[in-house]
Amino acid sequence: MKIINIFTVIALALLSFNCNQTDKIITNAEEYNVYLNLDENKELELTKADLHFWTKKLVAHPNQFPYLSKISASQSQIFNKTGQIASLIEAENSLIQVNETTHYNKAGYLRALARNYISQHKFKPALDLLKKAEVHGEGLESSQKMLFDINLELGDFETAKVYLEKFKDFSDFDYLIRLSKWSDHRGDLGAAIKYMEQAKTIAEHANIPVTKQWVYTNLADYYGHAGEISNSYIHYLKALELDPEDAYAKKGIAWIVYSHEKNADEAMRILNSITKTYNAPDYFLLKAELAEYLGDNILKEELLKLYKTAVNNPQYGVMYNKYNALLYAENKATVNEALEIAYQEIENRPTPQSYDLLAWSLYNDGKAEKALEIMEIHVVGHTSEPDVLLHLAQIYKANGKLKEAQALKAELDSSIFELGPLTAVAINNI
Repeated sequence: MKIINIFTVIALALLSFNCNQTDKIITNAEEYNVYLNLDENKELELTKADLHFWTKKLVAHPNQFPYLSKISASQSQIFNKTGQIASLIEAENSLIQVNETTHYNKAGYLRALARNYISQHKFKPALDLLKKAEVHGEGLESSQKMLFDINLELGDFETAKVYLEKFKDFSDFDYLIRLSKWSDHRGDLGAAIKYMEQAKTIAEHANIPVTKQWVYTNLADYYGHAGEISNSYIHYLKALELDPEDAYAKKGIAWIVYSHEKNADEAMRILNSITKTYNAPDYFLLKAELAEYLGDNILKEELLKLYKTAVNNPQYGVMYNKYNALLYAENKATVNEALEIAYQEIENRPTPQSYDLLAWSLYNDGKAEKALEIMEIHVVGHTSEPDVLLHLAQIYKANGKLKEAQALKAELDSSIFELGPLTAVAINNI
């Protein structure tokens, strides 16, 4: 079974990197080792203590429904710190209770539940809640900001742009980070970095650790995408200084070590240290890519089995649909399942990336002409994501459009860092 393309998506979802390859070593194990194999997770213990406190308060005063909101916040934090899906579902249940108690008439609670649904990739239910919050008017600008977020996720770019204009304010942190995201969507990476840098200045002035941490990891992603790998690495370290258990930042460093420095053994060591306390199914896929790069096919297959077992948990819902579709698409025995998932994704989230899933599944099912039709209608000119362009180039080639395929190949050659070392062979075969 080919697994290059699923790993491509994992790399993009985690980092959104793009850089010209060099052999320069920029990481230093002595700098990040202090954040690996920590004896205790102080932030997690504090969060669990907070959850226990509010749970006891609710038991003592069951009519105090605001305690449910406090409980859900702690449960969400536990999910963020551990990757435990059960905590995210528990947070959802708490938020449903508080919204039912308030008859879905409190905008703040509606937004909180919408935020939970976004984490679960329940985008359309989240949109419905945010529209209700907008009508209620309480904290209107907060609702408008989230409406920008959800419409961007759903691929309704025109509506997203309309909402972005509603809260335009270049001195506002929330506006700047969304303007940065919008610029990245439009393919203007320079502007995306500029606005995120401005947001960083505001965050550092306010000196709120969680806000600074968020900005640092997002800037690290953008810097990597721009080929500024040293700056990317520095900002991941900055995030770890604020939260030594930041799994995302550690994973970012692991990707640099693997894709830029070609040290898969060290990258695996970093990932293994993360998964001692943080667990999410996509880590098995990333480790499987490293195993393949190292030539350990037995370990690769073991890790793929662990991934499949993990995502069989119904609590994940549609969260791993994209990864599953790509795995199924590249196996003739399961390509029909990939098609089924792709159609479901288009129904849930009609973005260029969802249509790419459908086209790629059709291509692997021997329907290259239909795949090209889907690409030309829904994907070409709508996204510049390297994993999608790699699929497009292969579909062009299968349809005899060699000139178009070669034109994309030149662009993909400069995206090998983002796509990962294993894709070099696929790119060379275009």
